[in-house]
This record gives sequence, C-alpha cells and structure tokens, in this order.
Amino acid sequence: MSKRSWALSLFGLCTATLSLAGAYPKLHQPTLTPQNSGTIQGLIGVSPVNSRVVWASGRGGTFVVTTDGGQTWTNGVVPGAEALQFRDVQGVSDKVAYLLSIGNGTDSRIYKTTDGGATWTIQFQNQDAAAFYDCFGFWTPKRGITQSDSVNGRFPVIRTTDGTTWQDIGNNLPPALNGESSFASSGTCVAAQGKNNAWIVTGGASPSRVLATVDGGNTWNAYDSPLRGSPSAGIFSVAFRDAWHGIIGGGDLDPSAPPFAQTATSNDGGKTWTITNQQPNIGTVFGLSYAGEVGIGRGHEGEDHDEANANQTVVVTGPGGAAWTPDEGNTWFTLPGVTGYWGVAFGSPKTGWLVGTGGRILRIDF
Repeated sequence: MSKRSWALSLFGLCTATLSLAGAYPKLHQPTLTPQNSGTIQGLIGVSPVNSRVVWASGRGGTFVVTTDGGQTWTNGVVPGAEALQFRDVQGVSDKVAYLLSIGNGTDSRIYKTTDGGATWTIQFQNQDAAAFYDCFGFWTPKRGITQSDSVNGRFPVIRTTDGTTWQDIGNNLPPALNGESSFASSGTCVAAQGKNNAWIVTGGASPSRVLATVDGGNTWNAYDSPLRGSPSAGIFSVAFRDAWHGIIGGGDLDPSAPPFAQTATSNDGGKTWTITNQQPNIGTVFGLSYAGEVGIGRGHEGEDHDEANANQTVVVTGPGGAAWTPDEGNTWFTLPGVTGYWGVAFGSPKTGWLVGTGGRILRIDF
C-alpha cells in the first residue's frame, strides 16, 4: 500500500473515532489485526470455539485452524473435496469440527474431523439433484440442523442427534414459497441457540421469512420479515443473543437494485421484526454476529425477556464493507477500509474474526 493510501486510511479511522467519541464518549473503535492464514483461497465460514481455537473454511476444499488466537494458522485441503466450497464450518474443539460444502446434488456434503483436520469423514452426501444445502447450526457438539433450498415446495432440512448420522425432518417445516431458498454467503442462514431454539432465514421469494423452532426442530413456524425478498434478495444472516432478541441482515445481489434495508431486529423470538433505526450502509450483509455469541448453542437459556444489560454489540460484514453497532442497530460505525470479508464470529465477548477473499483473516478486538 502506498504512503498516500496509508494516510487516507489513517484519516478515515481518525474521523470515525472522533465521531464515535462524540456520540459515545466511553466507546472506542475496535482494534483490527490482519493475520496470515497460509492460503490464498477465499475464506467464507468462521467458527471460533473460544478466544484461542478458531476454525475457518472456504473455496478449494480449504479449511484453516488456529490454537493460539490466530498468531499461527494451519491450513489444509480435504482429500476428494478439492473442487468444493466449504461455506460453513462448526468448530467443537481443537480436534473436532464439521464442514459443509455447497452445490447441487452430491456436491452438498458434511464432513467431520476428530483429529484436528488430519483426516475427515463424510457424514452426509446429498442425493437429490434439486437440493442445495446452504448452512448448518449446532446446539451441542452432537445436535444440529442443516438447511437446504426448497425442492418442490418443501425444505429438505436434515438433523443429527448423535453427531454422526443425519435424518430428513423436512416434513416438520412449513411449506416453502415458490422459489424460496437460503443464501450460503457466510454459513449463517441458520442460528441455533440454547438447548432447542433455532432459526432459518430465507429469500428467493417475497416475503423473505424466518422459520423458527423452540423444540429442536420437531415443530416450526414461519414469520415474515421486512427485508426485501426476490430471486436475488432476502435474508442472508441471522443471530440471536438469547431466546428473544435477534438480528437479521441481508440485501440484494442485483447490482442495479434500488436501495434496500439491510438489518432488522426482533425482541419476541423472531415472530416480529423491525427495521433498525439506522442502517450499516455497507451494501448487502453477508454475515453478522453478536459480540456476546460464543461457541456452540450461542447465547444462554432462560434469560429475562427484557434483560437490559446483555451484550448488544453486533458486527456486520459483506463484500462492500463492514460495520459495528454498540446498541443493536440504533447507531452504526463503519470499520474503515474493511471490504471483501464475508463472515464474522466471536470467540469471546471482546474478540472475533472476520474472514474473506484471498485467504484474508482479520482479528477484531473491542
């Protein structure tokens, strides 16, 4: 980068910090630290286990893992998956992780390692040529669900209860709208929280919707969202900080699309959604995360519905930029110069990672 570019970046950071200090005198811009993943493959999914162990995944059958907070990363390619894109990853420990590859038919697969990535076992390989699996979410190391685009008016969602085998539970879900699908932009179109709560977000049709379960996937309800839904638009990412309070992000992949809302929040478990008071203004949101979301079954069970002191800090990211909010979308602050990062997740309430194009990894510390 040229000295002039560095100067412009520094000016932008200082300007944003001054604005932040004026509105929130006790808050500061987070620290951003680039890290070396050891690969140039685009990284899309990221899953911190804690503040030291982090897994990420992406194109070319690639995965990366760190056990020292990102000071060093180990990268690898899953044998037989060299042509696949791992759009989602779930880290369980430094040894155990799941990977989800996307694609029509047999390209949609779930792999698992129990030895830190030295070997991988296929747990699921899609046999339906019309199905396309996008994202998964886990309540525990052995309990999770995986979302697919709709096929003939039905979502062929699969579930595991033993961490090994997967069963179709699509008949438990509401009928799909014509063309309804999910976006595998960062592996966050599914969120699992607590012991049995989960949400699947959709687009591809109007309205975009949130599908919700409170019993581990046995029963589901569908709720309309205020974010645009169309063949190129919808909800791309969802997160909940507890059983009640959540945020969705999305947008439109059509470059000629008119302006659109990017984020909305819910305080009733996803039944109703309200466009946030401000918008992050980064273009389409590919991924988002609460800073307080840490580990499997993110969030906690049984919080008070109106808990006032919960961590409301959210980071959103996408090809066009990244931003954060300290108050769940009432105010937003841009992360200067941060573009091309698709996914974000946190390993502690103050430390997270963004992953993006060219194998880039950015640690964010509040």
